[in-house]
Amino acid sequence: MSETDLSSESPVGAVGRITVPIPQDGFGEVLVAVRGGSEAYAAWADQPIGTHIRVLVTECISARSVIVEPLPS
Repeated sequence: MSETDLSSESPVGAVGRITVPIPQDGFGEVLVAVRGGSEAYAAWADQPIGTHIRVLVTECISARSVIVEPLPS
């Protein structure tokens, strides 16, 4: 039952802000507005992304990990 509830509130498609920079071949952290508040997720990307950059969540790879891409400036 809770899995169904969580899937309906997926962070995919949400805009977030990087709080811990994402290095090449590593992960950082993104703060995303979901469920009426803000949630922190481990964030992976195809390229390094610095702190405070706005990103789009493109995929959820686990309950607490997402793939992001930078939003155009």
